[in-house]
Amino acid sequence: MLFVEEPIGVTETAQVPQQRGEQLLDAAVRYAEERHWDVFPGTWLEAVEGVERCSCGDAGCVSAGAHPTRPDWAGQATGSAAAARRMWSKQPTSSILLPTGRTFDAIDVPESAGFLALARMERMSLTLGPVTCTPDRRMLFFVLPGAAAKAADLVRNLGWNADAIDLVSRGDGHYVAGPPTRVGGRGAVQWARRPTPANRWLPDAEELISPLAYACAREAADAKARLS
Repeated sequence: MLFVEEPIGVTETAQVPQQRGEQLLDAAVRYAEERHWDVFPGTWLEAVEGVERCSCGDAGCVSAGAHPTRPDWAGQATGSAAAARRMWSKQPTSSILLPTGRTFDAIDVPESAGFLALARMERMSLTLGPVTCTPDRRMLFFVLPGAAAKAADLVRNLGWNADAIDLVSRGDGHYVAGPPTRVGGRGAVQWARRPTPANRWLPDAEELISPLAYACAREAADAKARLS
């Protein structure tokens, strides 16, 4: 079974898919079965007086419909497709959350910098892993585990500060939302580069950090210039 989500082009406007229970269940099962990624169900969106709110009950939830339902979520995560099917069958609209620090880490950058970096990586013929776009205009590049522990030093060696250029790494103890999870009323997480057999082997952080840091630094400088 192959993933059916289409990749988003560098200049293409993303089309937000409808969230359907079966689609979420099937996607969670595929991630476990085909990619051997651990998955766990998170919160979901509920209609309350005509407004979509997070199932956690917090009207001001900043990650509405896309965060863990319990503090021991790390132990709940499973790499079993059968277990994933059972969990999403109980609550088909649960978000799909993927723990980082296990089969992959993620480098999280602003969307504008991410698309700039993607274009540069393609010109450099770099091998990419899967990449997601989130409704809050972030892009997450999947890389080998261990990236979170060294990303800040790698960026520093290039002459920048990771925090200052808004380059964030997610590793052990963190998670990311997997497509087609919806976040609040802002839309769905989507694939900018979908999982395929060709990108099953993930790149190391060292292979991507230079174009990512360059793009983040350029975007940060442009934003600063606009404010001055």
